[in-house]
Amino acid sequence: MWSKINLRTRIYTILSLLVLITFLGGVMMVWYTYRMQGLMNRIIDRNITSFEVAEELETNLAIQKGFVSYYFIDGNLDWLKKLEKHRRTFRKQIETAQSLTETKEQKSLIARIGAEYAGYSVLKDEVIRYYRTGEIEKGKRLHETLRLFFSRILDLCGKYKEISRESIREIRHRSSIQARKLRIVAVTAIFIVLILGVLLAFALVHDILEPVRRLAQETIRDKNFYRPEDEVGALKQGVHDLIEEYGQTYFELARSREYLFQAEKMALVGKLAAGTSHSIRNPLTSVKMRLFSLSRSLDLDGVQKEDFDVISEEIGHIDNILQNFLKFSRPPKLKLQTISLSEVVDQAALLLRHRLESCNGDLTIERATPLPDIQADPEQLKEAFVNIVVNACEAMHDGVVITIKEEEFIDGGNRRAVIRITDNGPGIPKPIQQKVFEPFFTTKEEGSGLGLSIVARIIAEHGGSIAIESEEEKGTSFIIELPINFTKGVS
Repeated sequence: MWSKINLRTRIYTILSLLVLITFLGGVMMVWYTYRMQGLMNRIIDRNITSFEVAEELETNLAIQKGFVSYYFIDGNLDWLKKLEKHRRTFRKQIETAQSLTETKEQKSLIARIGAEYAGYSVLKDEVIRYYRTGEIEKGKRLHETLRLFFSRILDLCGKYKEISRESIREIRHRSSIQARKLRIVAVTAIFIVLILGVLLAFALVHDILEPVRRLAQETIRDKNFYRPEDEVGALKQGVHDLIEEYGQTYFELARSREYLFQAEKMALVGKLAAGTSHSIRNPLTSVKMRLFSLSRSLDLDGVQKEDFDVISEEIGHIDNILQNFLKFSRPPKLKLQTISLSEVVDQAALLLRHRLESCNGDLTIERATPLPDIQADPEQLKEAFVNIVVNACEAMHDGVVITIKEEEFIDGGNRRAVIRITDNGPGIPKPIQQKVFEPFFTTKEEGSGLGLSIVARIIAEHGGSIAIESEEEKGTSFIIELPINFTKGVS
């Protein structure tokens, strides 16, 4: 009967049974896992907590007895204050135990402990009163009765602890039974899957591989194709090469499409930014001129002067954002000239002096010898250095420490200058370090996201590179490498 079923049906049937058995086995394992987890949660939430509370009751009771003994020894009233504090703790522990009880026996024991402790507390207060009034003999006689109460409470706490321990043992036993059932189900499922796997293997060998081998022997005349793995290997290699070729072509096409999309988007954004910036800057310039005129003609009080200054600062901030958009959309051409890179760093530091003073910052330049002269646009390089330092000031707000270190090294016969700008700021998280140079990416509420992208463009146009080294809460370093022998058409 099995041989009368076609190959596709047989394979589908075996595969369906394999999937079904595996799925049911997985579902049952998950179900049993949740059941076992529920049992363990009950142990943690109820019985172990009850056991710990019972131990805490015993410990608290012994501590209270110790406080009374210390009081009888030295008469210090602080011991009585500590005694009262532990009494309140003991009562809270009894309330906790009552909330954890599940059986009538446990509830009865907790109730008896509470009743015995109430009587114990009253007698203890009587003993303390006798000792304080000098009736020591009465106190001693009553103390004998007090010891009986103490022993009964300890015995009750011990019984409650033993009940909790027994509950833990019971649940552990039930957990073992559930685990044993789970193992039986798993072994059964494995056995069935193995049988179905053997049937599937037989079907594959007998009904697929063997016909392929016979077909190969009949059609392929090459002597190298006398073993079954050879024709399958040849087919596999051909398909593999085709897949690789397809994958490479698809990857290149996707990358080209992404580059084209980004280029179109940036071109569109550039045009939009340029047009919008020009449209906004014209009325903004008029507003700035009117504000300047009003500031000289109006007699403002303190509050009005403060509001006026805020308005002027915000207009300046808007103007700065518009300038960044214009620089990004229509970057200026390099005006190359022979300059000292160290002098450009010094000029940038001079420009930043007032900015650093406003945020209580400090800037240090580490320079063994001045860097050699290079072909560069000093104004654009200066803008790049200033942007990096201002970024650090905005991240820190106060107390920023900037270190600019200059170095020179030879890489593959090419001399390169390295400028490392390091701050003591909060650092840049690793997931976004590769994004900080992307246009419009910013983590600041009022940022345009163009500052560092402009820096990266300036460095790239000079034939250099910029990288980041940063750890959170340990500061950030921007490493700028510039070729000393850089040449480009001077404009």
